[in-house]
Amino acid sequence: MLGLLHGPLPTVEIARLPRVTPSAVSQYLRVLYAAGLTTRARAGRQVLYRRSPLGVQLTGYRQP
Repeated sequence: MLGLLHGPLPTVEIARLPRVTPSAVSQYLRVLYAAGLTTRARAGRQVLYRRSPLGVQLTGYRQP
């Protein structure tokens, strides 16, 4: 899941990538956020998630 965050994305968009339900993605994102691997920011009615600096280090990916 952490590897799918190629930039700030809302839960619904993240769910389309592996074809899982938004509620399942939301549960994964809560765990990743609690572990400090993602950050989140509100944009209107959506919450956008992206890898935290620690998440970037663990995946080896850079943020776009």
